[in-house]
Amino acid sequence: MPPKKKSNEAAPVEGAMKAARFGRVKNDLSMGFVGLPNVGKSSLTNLLAGASHAEAANYPFCTIDPNTVRCIVPDQKFKYLAKTFKPPSIVPAALKVVDIAGLIRGASEGAGLGNAFLSHIAAVDGIFHLVRAFDSDEVVHVDDSVDPIRDLETIEAELCLKDQTTLEAVLDREKDKARKAKGVARSAEPTLDESIQSAYEKCAELLKNSTPIQTGEFTSGEVEVIRDWGLITTKPQIYVVNMSKRNFIRKGSKYLPKIQDWVNKHGGGQIIPMSCEFEQEYFDLKDDPAAQQAYLDDCTQQAKDMGLTGPQFVCKSVIPRIIRSGRSALCLQSFYTAGPKEVRAWTIQKGTTAPQAAGVIHTDFERGFIKAEVANFDDFKALHAGQASMAKVKEAGKYRQEGKTYVMQEGDIVVFMHNVSGSKKK
Repeated sequence: MPPKKKSNEAAPVEGAMKAARFGRVKNDLSMGFVGLPNVGKSSLTNLLAGASHAEAANYPFCTIDPNTVRCIVPDQKFKYLAKTFKPPSIVPAALKVVDIAGLIRGASEGAGLGNAFLSHIAAVDGIFHLVRAFDSDEVVHVDDSVDPIRDLETIEAELCLKDQTTLEAVLDREKDKARKAKGVARSAEPTLDESIQSAYEKCAELLKNSTPIQTGEFTSGEVEVIRDWGLITTKPQIYVVNMSKRNFIRKGSKYLPKIQDWVNKHGGGQIIPMSCEFEQEYFDLKDDPAAQQAYLDDCTQQAKDMGLTGPQFVCKSVIPRIIRSGRSALCLQSFYTAGPKEVRAWTIQKGTTAPQAAGVIHTDFERGFIKAEVANFDDFKALHAGQASMAKVKEAGKYRQEGKTYVMQEGDIVVFMHNVSGSKKK
């Protein structure tokens, strides 16, 4: 048998948790679309918003401003609970998405909308990097030709150049702090804390190679240092490839292997091929579900006519996957409250404890937390026997009481018990 891992060894940080480790600890996080002009950012943002509105007709859809929308998170568990309890109020989880102005070469030095563009990226928590991989005489490319690799290089280079400028300012600031702490002259070259020096050197090397900082390997101490530096490329990135309808149907493009190779060489990341052309035509039939299904069937048949068969060639919308992927990149998850008056999905970050989750509902719930009564969604679905209650779950011994140290799990159905006696003066 292999030796047991020592309990004090740090577990490796992988996947979405690795990408989001530099982010803010908040439940209301946002993704932003980044790309060159005319790659489909606004079209896709509108599709995300429209699909969300159609998904929950009774939900008060909100366009915060012309370029920010809230997208309903596709959630089969939430739908099941709403169908089971049939309450007058249902409130699904939502993901905030921002359509950021198009970037051009030189943005890091203020070209075009450079400074505004970069400040908008700084305000979001994750990036949908949208790249154009379709040819069209009707949609002019800012560089007069379609070349996804050139576009990827342009965007990543501008983000890295901006971070290089920021990093130099950070280094000067850290040196000033060290001088003051040691009481030495401004002309002296101070010795920086080991974690600060190593974090700086690793970041500088990644940026020199136009590689996002979030893909690098850092110790927990270095992560804590970097988190306060305000670097754009620490944000998790998802690469969204906007293809032609025909290429989307056949699930292939001359550009995709090149894009995959480029992403792999720049730290890796998730790639989502999609087609705004396909999604728009599908969405335009939203008022006729039968026509939508006929459209999907026709597209699947087109793939068969090209000799392409199998589950991967069954056409369906990618919008739900984009929303779920954005949420996953930010390490967000849901828990549910369900009853005769309301079924609601509440958004929390992975690793949230029961008292912290209670505080998302109301601060008094966290302050006066006693316990959480929890049922796993799968247990509820298997045991409730059609009843809109937890009675059968309790009978089966699957209804648990959890304390202050309990870490919330995706899909928990919860009732929080709390007691706040009197009000504390602030």
